[in-house]
Amino acid sequence: MNTKLDESQISIVSGGAGFIGNQIIGRLISEGRGVAVVDNFSRGLRAHLDVFAHNSLLHIIEADLSIRRECMNAFDVAATKGRVVEVWHLAANSDIPAGVADPDVDLKDTFLTTFELLRCMKIFGIKSFHFASSSAVYGDLGSTPLHEGIVPLLPISNYGAMKLASEAQASAAAESFLERVNIFRFPNVVGIPATHGVIFDFILKLLSNQDVLHVLGDGSQQKAYMHVSDLVDAMFTVSSSKINEKIEVINIGPVDEGVSVRWIAEQVVARVSPYAKIKYGNGNKGWVGDVPRFNYSTDRLQSYGWSPKLNSSEAIIRAIDEIAIQKGF
Repeated sequence: MNTKLDESQISIVSGGAGFIGNQIIGRLISEGRGVAVVDNFSRGLRAHLDVFAHNSLLHIIEADLSIRRECMNAFDVAATKGRVVEVWHLAANSDIPAGVADPDVDLKDTFLTTFELLRCMKIFGIKSFHFASSSAVYGDLGSTPLHEGIVPLLPISNYGAMKLASEAQASAAAESFLERVNIFRFPNVVGIPATHGVIFDFILKLLSNQDVLHVLGDGSQQKAYMHVSDLVDAMFTVSSSKINEKIEVINIGPVDEGVSVRWIAEQVVARVSPYAKIKYGNGNKGWVGDVPRFNYSTDRLQSYGWSPKLNSSEAIIRAIDEIAIQKGF
């Protein structure tokens, strides 16, 4: 391992070029904390980091964290920038249908990145791990409120399965060497700089054809949506709290029951291409592994005294405008 150049504190953010990672970096830098972004740029874009380009607190390391030697090298480089004290792990496959078509995608990009990160954290003596998990670990439980104590967890997508396996690996690491583990189970997150998601996909479709919007499924899918600004604020509220538990598993989401895909499609068309026709598919699932609706309990999050600024519909309306502007509408 290389010798540290100084004793300034460094936070590693894996997958930092994605839109959630981008927001976490901004928050860390605003608090005067050094950040080492580790990304292979397969989904996140270097351009998303341009806003921090001249900030001496940011260090960019290109690496595929699922490959052991690249992961080790990334930690070695980060350690030359200061004392690495924590890892925010957001690197994962974000394309659920891609993982259905090829399970190796989720194995490599979602689970192995976690496994190798935790291995390096043990070697480098890093004790704090913040993990971006997902509501997908619960599976399809219909109208049953999804709370953190539900067992068994039976995900129906490879993405959800590898997130759950990653949670288990973090739990095992806590028994061995970690002092603090935060497992954040995300809802559907919207905002910019967008790289994927229902709004992003709809706007891309209208970019290629402004006359018609094809929707996967019949539009009846209903889920909770959270704006990325609220999500990141919730994560920092939990991570900065003085709780006694070594492992905190927490649902992050709004307190409402969400909105339908049909409603989202209508709002996107109204903002981007008002004369476009919307054509729906069949069935209440957009793809294999899609959970058409769920009821997300956020009681544990609310016990921290935190609540989102935006509900699902407000988050969607704001994100539609943000992404439309991002794409030139």
